[in-house]
Amino acid sequence: MSAVTTTAHPLLLKGFEVELYTGRPDGTVVGCSAEAAAALSGFVTEPDCRNLEYITPPDASYLRQLELLLEPRRRLRPWLAQRGLTLLPGSTLSTGDSHRFDRSDPDNPYHGYIEATYGTRVVTASVHINLGLTDMDALFAACRLMRCEGALLLALSASSPFLDGQSTGAHSQRWLQFPLTPPQVPLFESHGHYIAWMEEQLQQGSMQNVRHLWTSVRPNGDDRPHDLNRLEIRICDLITDPLLLLAVTAFAELRLQQLLADPERHDPLRASDLDAAALAELADANDRAAARSSLEAPLRHWRSGNLITARDWIATALEEMDPLARQCGLAPWLAPLRTVLEQGNQAMQWLAAHRSGTPVAPLIAAGAAAMAQREAQLNADLATERFGPLG
Repeated sequence: MSAVTTTAHPLLLKGFEVELYTGRPDGTVVGCSAEAAAALSGFVTEPDCRNLEYITPPDASYLRQLELLLEPRRRLRPWLAQRGLTLLPGSTLSTGDSHRFDRSDPDNPYHGYIEATYGTRVVTASVHINLGLTDMDALFAACRLMRCEGALLLALSASSPFLDGQSTGAHSQRWLQFPLTPPQVPLFESHGHYIAWMEEQLQQGSMQNVRHLWTSVRPNGDDRPHDLNRLEIRICDLITDPLLLLAVTAFAELRLQQLLADPERHDPLRASDLDAAALAELADANDRAAARSSLEAPLRHWRSGNLITARDWIATALEEMDPLARQCGLAPWLAPLRTVLEQGNQAMQWLAAHRSGTPVAPLIAAGAAAMAQREAQLNADLATERFGPLG
């Protein structure tokens, strides 16, 4: 993956890894990923069969990525419907059962290791955003910036306030329970630093393989740690609405465009008052704060360490990025973020309804129905070319 030049501005190639829960329309989680992956092309299994994943191929166009996000679901939904199943929102086992691991491939030794080591802490659904960068200096600067601002993306996407039919008190229970591996990851100062660190972790056994780096942001490529071609943002909860996912992606891409244009101002290693170790600690603390309170979270800004709420930080960034967004043709794609800032993210809306007396299962059921309705609306809009101005 690398940059593609458009008539307006060089947009980055992008692609998504989307993890979803399957279940009944009443919100009950029911696993079927092994069967679905065998029956339908483009779907893969996670260690627990209640997770199903698909990946969109790299494409710089946001309009094209909208189609790529919807097409697999158009094929999956009829297959699920024949079995009385649907797709469920949220990033944790909201209605249960987190006490058992439901293996998708009992004969896979790596899956066995995952189950024995982590249990259902890993049985979460999320979306990973990949952005193509092939220059190593730019890639690792991008890793540093997104590591220090990942909390903002989690704050926008938080959608896992429930577990086993109960409110957890967090907005992203997924991020709080997911076993970050290794527990401490440095702010990589260069490609060489990353290679040496990775080789050390593999030798020590703190990572089982090159894929076993479970952190908010990581470099990725065909032959890690050496052959890299993209930034992978892993911190987001599942974003069921493709337009909101593309809005979050546009926010991240515009921050990277600012970085590429002026690294002295936007690379935390160059522009912060803090050193690399302090920045890594700040980023991890911000991630935990965003997991607990999302948009309301008090965060420490990487430039100075000063406190700012996630909502205010995002609003300020959107205002600063507006001229660049217009230049790149991305301003319309950012519009859903303003709605989130005004009305709250999925977790905040669910928690408000739950505090008013609605149980968890009906909230998930209503979310599943809304998810299907939204996809139908977007498919109809694409068919009638209503997204022409956004292309």
